Amino acid sequence: MMMGLELANLECADCPIRHRSVCSRCDPDELDLLEEIKYYRTFEAGQSVAWTGDRLDFVATLVSGIATLSQTLEDGRTQMVGMLLPSDFMGRPGRDTASYDVTATTEVVMCCFRRRPFELLLGATPHLAQRLLEMTLDELDAAREWMLLLGRKTAREKIASLLAIIARRDTLLKPGASGGMMEFDLPLTREAMADYLGLTLETVSRQISALRREGVIELAGKRHVVVPDFRRLIQETGDDTDGGLPV
Repeated sequence: MMMGLELANLECADCPIRHRSVCSRCDPDELDLLEEIKYYRTFEAGQSVAWTGDRLDFVATLVSGIATLSQTLEDGRTQMVGMLLPSDFMGRPGRDTASYDVTATTEVVMCCFRRRPFELLLGATPHLAQRLLEMTLDELDAAREWMLLLGRKTAREKIASLLAIIARRDTLLKPGASGGMMEFDLPLTREAMADYLGLTLETVSRQISALRREGVIELAGKRHVVVPDFRRLIQETGDDTDGGLPV
């Protein structure tokens, strides 16, 4: 994970998530314009990035770390509704308040853009606007997939689906990686996974143990996951697809 201090003099061209971020299609002149309005912020694990309804004067791309999106009901009940992984975009141009509570799960480094200058750049920079539209549509597809997961999948399929999502994203952030054996650090505790998936902690632990026992995954320590064969993991998700393997 890149630390905040390491980013002090980072150029856009050297950014580790440049090929997946909102600025991935920008040409050098467009990157120069973004450089003028960007700054980096680091949030510690457990720190709030934004509260629902708070004024948000910036939009941002996650450079490293994991953050969660959640909503709280009037009676205090809280539901995690999404995750922000490296290269994901936070904030909505045209809206100056936060739509969700955003909390850093691990240390998070964000590349932030002042909101109003960013909105002006969208109108003058087609590459930026096109990429943001693509990312928004991808987010919509992911939300629809999550509705299926929460509404129809078994506990085992939910766990396998979440692991597959994280494994796939981790691979996409590593240029040249392929969809065979994968390994990654699980960004959520089992308690957080239970909350996110609508399961009990006991069920999450039982299903992870079953997947490990059957060789679908391997565990090293509390968080490090090895997937010997990604296609086998996909078979456990219940999806009638090839899993969207990177090519």
